[in-house]
Amino acid sequence: MYSISTKITISKKAALSENTFRNDEAIPSARATFICCDCGCENTIKITPYESGFSIFQAYNEDKVLSKDELLKHGMVSRTSQRMLHFGEFTVNDLPTLYFGTDCTSCHSKYIGVFSYGEKQPGLMILTISGVWKYE
Repeated sequence: MYSISTKITISKKAALSENTFRNDEAIPSARATFICCDCGCENTIKITPYESGFSIFQAYNEDKVLSKDELLKHGMVSRTSQRMLHFGEFTVNDLPTLYFGTDCTSCHSKYIGVFSYGEKQPGLMILTISGVWKYE
């Protein structure tokens, strides 16, 4: 996983094996696979709560990586409800939202993944991957 610091263009959303992990399913790490849009290779992503990812704010701040409109258009995030605005303007599932860059292990196509992790209600921790998208 890596941070993305230059402007990117989203092309396609990859097929993802699983996108929601509850409580112990995310500890110590959540693992999901996605299928490369170019070569069809299966790739594994491993998300460790509180260690993996970079703030989604870094991606849309000053349109450095993606614009707010692009994030919404591709369904990467949604507008945060009024009661949860302390997590930022855009979130996944109204929880702290992060992103990461990754590559296909076979053809090295570049992908961006977006996920959230946090306590949805007392005793319910949820890690939700909104998706993995190929980018140029």
